[in-house]
Amino acid sequence: MSEQQTAVRIRVEALAEGLESQAQAWAQRLQLPLQEPAAEFALQVSGQGLQLQQLGPDAPGPVRVDFVEGGAAHRRLYGGGSGQMIAKAVGIQQGVRPRVLDATAGLGKDAFVLASLGCEMSLVERQPLIGALLEDGLARGLDNPEVAPIVSRMQLLKGNSIEVMRNWEGEPPQVIYLDPMFPHREKTALVKKEMRLFRPLVGDDPDAPALLEAALALATHRVVVKRPRKAPCIEGPKPSHGLEGKSSRYDIYPKKALKPGV
Repeated sequence: MSEQQTAVRIRVEALAEGLESQAQAWAQRLQLPLQEPAAEFALQVSGQGLQLQQLGPDAPGPVRVDFVEGGAAHRRLYGGGSGQMIAKAVGIQQGVRPRVLDATAGLGKDAFVLASLGCEMSLVERQPLIGALLEDGLARGLDNPEVAPIVSRMQLLKGNSIEVMRNWEGEPPQVIYLDPMFPHREKTALVKKEMRLFRPLVGDDPDAPALLEAALALATHRVVVKRPRKAPCIEGPKPSHGLEGKSSRYDIYPKKALKPGV
C-alpha cells in the first residue's frame, strides 16, 4: 500500500475519559493533530482498542483490528483449516509450515489465518495508520489466552515493504505473500467497508511490479500474489500456475519445492 496521502486530513481523539494520554502518544508518534475541525478521518482511542473512523454523514462504522472476536474468530474456528485456498497457495501440507513474509499485511487477516495454521509470520504494512491499527490489534490479541499462541507467531516489521525486502537481514522467508491494492471499478461489486475507508488514504499500488521483483529476489521457495479473480497478473515474470476462487485467485511463482522438515 502506498504512503499516507497528504491531501487527507486526519485527527486523533480519545473516546472516553482516561484515554487522553494514549491519544496524545499516538498523535505524537504519527505526527497527527489532536484538534482538526476539518478532518475527514479520526484515529480514535476507544475502550475496544484503536480504530479508524471516517467522518461525515454517510461514513461507514469504525474499523479496528480484532483477532479475538468477529470474523477472525469465526474463520479460526470454522474456516476449513489447511484445506483453505490460501493455505494451499503458500504450500501448507502435512509436515510443512513455511516461514512466510506478508509484505502487504493490511489488517492482518490473511496473516492471522496462516499463523493459526502454524506458520511463523513476518508482517509489513507501510501505511502508518493501518500499521498502528495492526500493532494495537496484535497487542490486544496477546492478552487473550486462546489467541495469544497464534499472535505470538506474528511479528510486525516497520517500514516500506520493498525497502524491507531489499535490505533483509538474517534467514530469508521461504514464502512471500503479496496482496497489493488493485484499482477498483465501482460497478463491479460492493466494496468492503475497510476498502472504502482505506482507499482515500492509500490509493492503489502502482509499484506492484517492484514489489513482486523484490519478493522474487528474497523468497527461497515461492511467492504468492492474491489478485481479484479477473484481474491481470502483475507486470513482470508470469506465474507458473494459480488457484482460483469465486472472487479472487492466487498466482504462484515457485522457486523450490517445499518439503517436510526443511
